Amino acid sequence: MSHGNESGRPSVALGRSTPLLAVLLLLLAAWFGWSTVNQWLQSGAGVALEQARDQAVADVQSAVNAQTAQFGKQLALEPVKAALANGDTAATALAVREKWTGVEDAQVLDATLAQAYADPAGFGYSRLALLELALAEGKPVARVVRDNGGPRLGLAAPVQLQGKAAVIYIRQPLTRLTTVFDSIDSPSRAFLGLRQGGFTIVQKGNSELGNGADALARPVGETGLRVVAELPDLAESPLGLGLVSGTLVTLLLVATALLLLFGRKRLSKLAVLRRKDDGVQDSGLTLQESLQQEPLPVVASARAADDADAPRPQPGAEAVVAGIFRAYDIRGVVGSELTANVATLIGHAIGSEMQAQGLRDVVVGRDGRLSGPELVEGLIEGLRRAGCDVIDIGMAPTPVVYFASYHLRAGSCVAVTGSHNPPDYNGFKIVIGGETLSGDAITDLYRRIQEGRLQHAESPGSLQQREVIADYVQRIADDVQLDRPLKVVADAGNGVGGVVAQQLLEAIGADVIPLYCDVDGTFPNHHPDPSDPHNLQDLVQTVKRFDADIGLAFDGDADRLGVVTKEGKVIYADRLLMLFAADVLTRNPGAMVIYDVKCTGKLSDYILRNGGSPMMWKTGHSLMKAKMRETDAELAGEMSGHFFFKERWYGFDDGLYAAARLLEILAQRDESPSEVLDELPDAISTPELKVAVTEGTQHAQVALIVAAAQAEDSPFASARISTIDGLRADFNDGWGLVRASNTTPVLVLRFEANDEAALERIKHLFREQLRQVLPAETELTF
Repeated sequence: MSHGNESGRPSVALGRSTPLLAVLLLLLAAWFGWSTVNQWLQSGAGVALEQARDQAVADVQSAVNAQTAQFGKQLALEPVKAALANGDTAATALAVREKWTGVEDAQVLDATLAQAYADPAGFGYSRLALLELALAEGKPVARVVRDNGGPRLGLAAPVQLQGKAAVIYIRQPLTRLTTVFDSIDSPSRAFLGLRQGGFTIVQKGNSELGNGADALARPVGETGLRVVAELPDLAESPLGLGLVSGTLVTLLLVATALLLLFGRKRLSKLAVLRRKDDGVQDSGLTLQESLQQEPLPVVASARAADDADAPRPQPGAEAVVAGIFRAYDIRGVVGSELTANVATLIGHAIGSEMQAQGLRDVVVGRDGRLSGPELVEGLIEGLRRAGCDVIDIGMAPTPVVYFASYHLRAGSCVAVTGSHNPPDYNGFKIVIGGETLSGDAITDLYRRIQEGRLQHAESPGSLQQREVIADYVQRIADDVQLDRPLKVVADAGNGVGGVVAQQLLEAIGADVIPLYCDVDGTFPNHHPDPSDPHNLQDLVQTVKRFDADIGLAFDGDADRLGVVTKEGKVIYADRLLMLFAADVLTRNPGAMVIYDVKCTGKLSDYILRNGGSPMMWKTGHSLMKAKMRETDAELAGEMSGHFFFKERWYGFDDGLYAAARLLEILAQRDESPSEVLDELPDAISTPELKVAVTEGTQHAQVALIVAAAQAEDSPFASARISTIDGLRADFNDGWGLVRASNTTPVLVLRFEANDEAALERIKHLFREQLRQVLPAETELTF
């Protein structure tokens, strides 16, 4: 029987466990201290990286300026001027090369560029874009182009060739730009690079960080180049402490441990004196000896048996990052977040969910990214482990993968695609039993992996390869045929849509001029995102050059569509949806048409006037498809360029099919495509605006704005408020929107109004609300 402290006063018991406690405290101090040191190093590296980035921007700009200035000097030389005056292109090229050391090639072309446009693919679209830019700017310009089998520095300038307009092209080695990075001192643990579009021209430091390097990017003037930079993610500090607080905790832990170790004898003497006064003898028992005398209750054996049978995490589950499981799909950085092993676990989780629903057949396809084959192999391995029978259709646009799930009667599919993201991203778009996974259904796949709730089949599922692109094209061509031919430029942005776009559009009766339809997973010409007008400039130039009726652009996996007119005007998706709605409603009066919160305020009235039922809904392709099933809507669309046709199609988002339906409508009209599109209601609006915020804070910040807007004395009191996805405030003369992105740490804003004054008033109102919830240093440039 143990002895208590009969006097009622607390006793001091310092047994042999005290050194152990001190060691534990020192280990904790080391943990906190290591995190604090890392934060300090990260802070210093961040400052050094920003300095290196800014130096690189200045040096690259200086190098470009030097080359264009030298170009101007060469054109002013007497031998060059004489050759141009005589109309001798060969002599002009030779004169430039003789006086300019290092020039690899020189060409002179007349301003019509007929020679280049005779074979645009062979000449090179990036070179064509450079020549067009020089003619438009009227001065020497420089760009990185693909020439002579690889990237080069190209320069072009307008000249007069025997009194007629012409342009001269110079090819320089890329070292003219890249050598400036040799003298730049940047942290080795960080990433620093030079990019044009999605192509990385030169890089220094940790190449694995190159995927997210646009977060700290800075443009190099108007050259189309940008210097990109990124620091490694710092492991979260214990308890989320910062540099100062982490240092204080470290010192406190060390001081406590030292007190326990070196002050132990003094404390022990005090304890002995107190025990003598109380007449109680110290047993001096250690923790282990005390437990042997009075053992703790033992958990029932049945509980132990239950634990033995409980699911356990799969080997490698710790490598699966929770952050890649997004609201609409799974997406991450190849190498650091997505590997073949991670893809196998994701496939195993998808297959287990299918088995739980009594499903077995699944279609798998991939886009043109370099990481696709490896990730598909891992995904298929995981699906087969769960007992699923896999149909691999190879490289195909995401809509073709969706189509194959219907065509082959599988009902489920996985598209391995990074969509419109940078080249080193990839991901998975998942359909199970005809339903696109989103929200909790996606995060449950992560929980399955971590909890080990994975189905292990007695024998692996089967695997077969099928080709379905021809069937896809035939299915659309059997339903859509143009009443008259239209000349169309199709820009696939080097995405996987290039394997289908020309074939499909020609099959329905269009005259197609392909632009960047060769699949290249590095996206060397421009980022494959048609919702950004900057990515449509080459398309605009090509449409004008070929006098085409219209230009069509697709994103990286071809589930989104962008459109430009022959005059170079961008037709945004919400106005295209008007045209689609009017067409669908002629055959389906009263049908539901769904659009997302970013669309024009004029869309609802337009749908009503054409006899339809408009519904505004949340942004996100998977959320749209779910709402379409719930409401039995015939059509839906998003501002990002996703269009969903249930009428005559399957209800999934398909940029290629939407392009075919658009051409069908335009070919039925006597007016030109530009005239038809100009008739659609329009207003003054901003593009999609983004405000960067701290990771994970965007939803809380929007919630605060929503709460403030709903207060009685809110400045939004006169507006119709919608809170289904952020805050949208519709006034009589315009509207504004702020919502939290579900894929990146940004706030997304858009504004529209009847005139500039109303637009500025609404923007000012939203700026004032944002300033109340965002850090003071946040830039609000809209």
